Amino acid sequence: MVEMAERLGVPQSTVYRTVRDLLGENFLEMASEARYRLGSVFIEFDRLLRLTDPLLTAGSQVLEEVVAGAGVPCVGLLCRIYNDTVMCIADATAPGADFASSYERGRPMPLTMGATSKAILAHLPARRFNRVVDQWPEARSKAFRAELASVRRAGVCVSSGEIDANVVGVAAPILSKAPGMLASLSLVLPQNIADPAMVARVSAATMAGARRIEERLAGSGRV
Repeated sequence: MVEMAERLGVPQSTVYRTVRDLLGENFLEMASEARYRLGSVFIEFDRLLRLTDPLLTAGSQVLEEVVAGAGVPCVGLLCRIYNDTVMCIADATAPGADFASSYERGRPMPLTMGATSKAILAHLPARRFNRVVDQWPEARSKAFRAELASVRRAGVCVSSGEIDANVVGVAAPILSKAPGMLASLSLVLPQNIADPAMVARVSAATMAGARRIEERLAGSGRV
């Protein structure tokens, strides 16, 4: 308790009450004497999310099918906006893919880097878009805005090595009228096989998959 109080800069009594309440709700559990870890309730919440998240239920099967149909060693990602970051909620790996993506399920990732994120950023509402992009130095901001405008026109974003070295990301936005439902479907493939013809084929498959997820979201009535 003393260590937590010092790190948080609050009285020990406050830490004691907070820890007691968290233990009571299973958000924390005892790890050893005066040591705690996250409680199992988070596992329960994760299960509930997997069962009830509209984007996950609409997109998981499509994600698997797009990865299987790509015909190349790749990693597929289903990601969504999360405050001013992007978070992966599901992934799938094709046979022969001997690499992993940094977009791990539940890990917040930068909103301004990588195809997976830029496909989402490009379609943010104007006020939120400007707030994020205006944080960049002016000269770079103009170039960045032009890049994102191109992403909006093309309906797909392609990037190389922005998040992970030696891979190419191809991402299409998933657009929904529901608040907070802005997302993307992406495939990550080795850079050494990502010739223009391959990227064009993967781009078409990714955009088609994103449209299928949009249709499922619109038809589910759960958004």
